[in-house]
Amino acid sequence: MKDLYQTQRAMRNIRKAAMQRGVIAILDIGSSKVGCLILRLEDASGGREVEGVGSMAGQSSFRVIGAATTRSRGVRLGEISVMNETERAIRTAVQSAQKMAGVRVDHVIACFSGAEPRSYGLAGDWELQDSVVSEQDVAQVLASCEVPDVGEGREVLHAQPVNFALDHRSGLGDPRGQIGNRLSCDLHMMTVDAAVVQNLIYCLKRCDLELAGMASSAYVSGISSLVEDEQELGAACIDLGGGSTGISVFMKKHMIYADSVRMGGDHVTSDISKGLQVPLTTAERIKTKFGGVHATGMDDREMIEIGGDSGDWEKDRRQVSRTEVIGIMRPRVEEILEEARARLDAAGFDHLPSQQIVLTGGASQIPGLDGLAARILGQRVRLGRPLRVQGLPQAATGPAFSSAVGLCLFAANPQDEWWDFDIPTERYPARSLKRAMKWFKDNW
Repeated sequence: MKDLYQTQRAMRNIRKAAMQRGVIAILDIGSSKVGCLILRLEDASGGREVEGVGSMAGQSSFRVIGAATTRSRGVRLGEISVMNETERAIRTAVQSAQKMAGVRVDHVIACFSGAEPRSYGLAGDWELQDSVVSEQDVAQVLASCEVPDVGEGREVLHAQPVNFALDHRSGLGDPRGQIGNRLSCDLHMMTVDAAVVQNLIYCLKRCDLELAGMASSAYVSGISSLVEDEQELGAACIDLGGGSTGISVFMKKHMIYADSVRMGGDHVTSDISKGLQVPLTTAERIKTKFGGVHATGMDDREMIEIGGDSGDWEKDRRQVSRTEVIGIMRPRVEEILEEARARLDAAGFDHLPSQQIVLTGGASQIPGLDGLAARILGQRVRLGRPLRVQGLPQAATGPAFSSAVGLCLFAANPQDEWWDFDIPTERYPARSLKRAMKWFKDNW
């Protein structure tokens, strides 16, 4: 835990330095594509904000000046499987984005979808010394949260206070300056497989890039795809990626649960490839052009030319009906959605006041998916696209870019996370409380 505390603190300082320089890169390392956006950060207090009206989600504080994507190589199930291949893909995406932006970047904030995320809800309370809640009291109540044994080889990726309670009053966003006797706090902590994170850090080092922050794809997709009311009242974001499907549940504008299903759009492509005995590239073309999950009477008569260059004329001239393709795709899509349903049931999603589910990610573009999802998930379902941000090219506004856009918002307005306050005094006597408090005053 102490190593992680140091790493996160160091990353935070790097991010601060990069933001002062004004340019930072956003890297979305997925199983089907590696996307890079380059942000130019402007001074948020540049006098453009009207009195009493803030910018929506902090969007005015940055502008996208470069964007590039390339086919992902060496990434499987959201985790790096072949280091050299992934390094090449990252270099290609970053260099193309730098060329478009006309600047060189050294610092990146990355997100990834694998690493088997697990969620924990922690609680802590603290008897106030003075009747007014001070910053020190907030730090102490956060430090009093009992961290469970997360297991060998796992690290905390996100740890955010989601609710404060003062005596009998709950639902406080920021308790500082309020009067009471006992302060309580609920904290959401998400852990990931440490080896996956270490591989990612090592791969970026090999690309001569410095890591200035990390986030889970499920979390940042929720930030960009859920509208403000959904984040406030309670909603789930299901990010259907290539290699894995991320699930995040938001409440009171905070993520309160995260998980992932190790299946995605690539598994649907693989099924088509095996079912029709065609190469993966042909299967991907058939899926995107003719795919679907609902067959009608017309689809029996719609014949698809498979094509190919195997040299066997009969094999290359084969035709299949669209109904056959749908018959191959639908069981796998149903399986992914049923797995997601099981994860939401385990999280107690049924007890939230609003039960909106938002589907996003590249695989959410399969025609008819929202209707099928509504039947399986049994809730109100809509398809989500990322928020519009300044300078984002038209090609990068689709659901496949939800995590990249969410990471831009995360970079511009990082959530105050647990290690930024204080894992302090009693646990590490060498760490002075004053230094932690100084950070708190400067940044919160």
